[in-house]
Amino acid sequence: MMTKNADKKREQMLMFCMNDMVPQNHILRLIDKAIDWNFIYDLVEEKYCPDNGRPSMDPVMLIKIPFIQYLYGIKSMRQTMKEIEVNVAYRWFLGLDMMDPVPHFSTFGKNYTRRFKDTNLFEQIFSRILEECMKYKLVDTDQIFVDSTHVKACANSKKMRKRVAHEQALWYEDELKKEIEQDRLAHGKKPLKDKNDYQPPASGGNGSENLEASEEIPSGVKTQKSSITDPESGWFRKGEHKHVFAYAVETACDQHGWILGYSVHPGNEHDSRTFKVLYEKVKAFDPSMIIADAGYRTPAIARRLLLDGIEPLFPYKRPMTKEGYFRKHDYVYDEYYDCYICPENQVLSYSTTNRDGYREYKSRGYICCNCPQKSKCTESKDHVKLVTQHVWERYIEKAEDIRHTLGNKEIYQKRKETIERIFGTAKEHHGFRYTQYIGKARIEMKAGLTFACMNLKKLAKILVMRNRKLLSFIYRIEFLLNKINAREKWCLA
Repeated sequence: MMTKNADKKREQMLMFCMNDMVPQNHILRLIDKAIDWNFIYDLVEEKYCPDNGRPSMDPVMLIKIPFIQYLYGIKSMRQTMKEIEVNVAYRWFLGLDMMDPVPHFSTFGKNYTRRFKDTNLFEQIFSRILEECMKYKLVDTDQIFVDSTHVKACANSKKMRKRVAHEQALWYEDELKKEIEQDRLAHGKKPLKDKNDYQPPASGGNGSENLEASEEIPSGVKTQKSSITDPESGWFRKGEHKHVFAYAVETACDQHGWILGYSVHPGNEHDSRTFKVLYEKVKAFDPSMIIADAGYRTPAIARRLLLDGIEPLFPYKRPMTKEGYFRKHDYVYDEYYDCYICPENQVLSYSTTNRDGYREYKSRGYICCNCPQKSKCTESKDHVKLVTQHVWERYIEKAEDIRHTLGNKEIYQKRKETIERIFGTAKEHHGFRYTQYIGKARIEMKAGLTFACMNLKKLAKILVMRNRKLLSFIYRIEFLLNKINAREKWCLA
């Protein structure tokens, strides 16, 4: 029998409870049980006047609105407000009834600009939620996995201009200079003179330091691409990927996939140069090992970790030598005489230590010109072979010994189950593949809330599973007690 009364209940008036409209297993209900949101009032108390002005929007609701956006991967705040209008679960989570008006989509942006900009509020929210996870003994910080992913910036890749490229200062520059001076003095060399070269404006910033399109760039100066829309982003290109402006989000997690920290940088900055920012955050967890990919396999990072008592675990990195040429391991280093021996048993003597911290070992051109292996050794016009060795090479060798330790190969393979899975989940389900915000500060806000909601969602699901196991255990105990009591009664009878 066909029914044709589908439209008769549209104007029906009912009385109902908002709490009954949200299923008990809804993710927002589980999240609301997992954490007490009142901690936000303490974080934003100083941003509001205590005795003047009109009543403001509830700060907890103000933070929950973008939390919903990142939890469900909604592409924009405008679309988020449209979803809140018709979704009962969203209204329940925000504390709105069915007749309350939904805030305008620009409300959060205005409050961010006037109250939360240039503050670490969202990082504090992330840290507070992480503390809740650690309270339940779920986080294991003994082994920390580190990696970075790129988020496409809200910038047209065709709207750009060239600006003078500034060589980024190294976080270990002072220590390296001191090491180079000591090494040169030990070899009887004079200290290097300070460079007085032209220093162009630094990359990033708010765009005020960038060269205008009408300004002329001096000839011979290295340039880089800068976005007109978002000058703080960086031009990112990798392999066959499309060249775009992007941000690099460096992230750390434990072996169970709990996110421990993050940092945001322009997409054109190398991971090894931005590692210090994230490392200062995760160092407080006192890890025994940090696992990272080949981008972090540098002498400076290996030295920093080993001096702090942390084992670095890096993968094998193939030599960059051309095919058909001798690789570096074919040249044997003699530590006693401080020289290298080539495959033809000729000596490569120490020449100098350059500004980058590499010792240079060179062969004798008048000997190498008649060498039968010259075609596999060097292409230089003067027939001189150059082999370099970093002043901190011993730390890389120690990291290699750690890589060959039994069981560390299996530990490194956990990256695909931990940090790489986090990036995949964030991009696939939480809208982390690209951003519609402009500026590094807003990307940090997006990253903080996205990772906070991922940790909180995981915590809520684990607590539900724990409660189910606990109830199941209680039911079994009650069943056994009832069975024992029934048997005693039978025996007494």
